[in-house]
Amino acid sequence: QVQLVESGGGLVQAGGSLRLSCGASGRTFSSYAMGWFRQAPGKEREFIATINWSSGSTGYADSVKGRFTISRVNAKNTVYLQMNSLKPEDTAVYYCAARRATGIITRTELYEYWGQGTQVTVSS
Repeated sequence: QVQLVESGGGLVQAGGSLRLSCGASGRTFSSYAMGWFRQAPGKEREFIATINWSSGSTGYADSVKGRFTISRVNAKNTVYLQMNSLKPEDTAVYYCAARRATGIITRTELYEYWGQGTQVTVSS
């Protein structure tokens, strides 16, 4: 059974940085796409970034391009989201997701497995 566990959230001032981690277990993830999503109160869950575990190909939402970086460390079965130049509008619960795929996936509804989420709060 696939398990995804996010960590690294917290409270940070605007302009600061955080690094989120997603520990994955239960599968060999070499043929998976991994994604980071976020959901703010009263809003729909939105795509942030995706990476293909095998190829390392990445994709980003326009709202975070140039500020956020997704990466993975195969030996640790961990996907990271480095978030720089944080803004108050980045405040949300951040989720990690996974799906078997040969490329990258940006559509929320296509992901099969989800973590429990980690809260990120950016103060102004």
